[in-house]
This record gives sequence, C-alpha cells and structure tokens, in this order.
Amino acid sequence: MEGLAFFDTKIGTCGIAWGELGIRGVQLPESDADATRARLQRRFPNATISQTPVDILLAIGRIVALLRGQRVDLSPVVLDMTGLSDFDKRVYIAARSIPAGHTKTYGEIARLIGEPNAAREVGASLGRNPFAIVVPCHRVLAANGKTGGFSAAQGVKTKLELLNIEGGGGPLFEQLG
Repeated sequence: MEGLAFFDTKIGTCGIAWGELGIRGVQLPESDADATRARLQRRFPNATISQTPVDILLAIGRIVALLRGQRVDLSPVVLDMTGLSDFDKRVYIAARSIPAGHTKTYGEIARLIGEPNAAREVGASLGRNPFAIVVPCHRVLAANGKTGGFSAAQGVKTKLELLNIEGGGGPLFEQLG
C-alpha cells in the first residue's frame, strides 16, 4: 500500500509519499497547498491519504525542524529507491552526505561517485530527485559558486531560501544571494 501525507512547514505545505520500503517521494511547496497536493497525487496516483506510520511521522518531524533552521540529520530517513538507475542512486547517496550548512559542486559529486567527467549528468540526476530536502539537491552548486538550477517551484529562489535556512549567512550565501 502507498500512502500520502501533507504537512505545513516554514516555507509552505509539503507532501510525502511512502510505501512498504520507505519514502517514495517528497514534494516541496508549490504555489499553494492545493497545487502541492495535486502535484504529489499526480506523481503517485496509486497512493492515498491514509494513517501515517510512525517512521514517516518521524521523517516529517525532521523535515519540519530542518526547515525551521534546526540542525537535523535526515540520514536515518529510509528512502525507497526502487526503479531508480544505479547512477541516480549513487548521486543521491553522495548528496545525502553533505551536511546542512555546507555545499558541494556538481563536479565534486561526480568525482565522489567515481565519474569525474559527469558533472552535467549529476545535475540532470538531481533535477529528477524525487526526495527533495531528504536528498538535499539544494546543497549542490554549479562551478565557481554559481547556484545552478533547481526544479522546485520558484526555482533558484527556493534553493537560496533553503540554503539560507540551513546556513544562516556567511560569505558563500551572501555571494549566492
């Protein structure tokens, strides 16, 4: 059985989808709560709003706390990566190793996964990231400190907001802002 839940955060209504093997997707806020619900339901048409298991409630609590600016480790959150390519799995695992308040470049992630010439492919993989915030694609930047893209609503503006929530300022974030 697949389930869905929606929850309020500092940046708006988010959603989460899960199955027996863990979280299948996280949805960052769209233009409003209804749009967020519609987007997640399109992504997971077989999932229904149902009683949320304890492990998913704990994951939601961690996400909410992180988006409030608390230093929260999301590594215990179990993700269901069934159906993803081996490359995407390696990129997402590498991205999950970046702590809040820190960043890496697409090239650094490419080198971490043993594909030093695959920076563009890393960017494309992160653009497909179904686990936004849990796989912190917002912490991955283009070369020379440029922001790169971001597939969430409001794009780079949301990426910068997430980085500022987590980093609380500093020269890198001032340069990006």
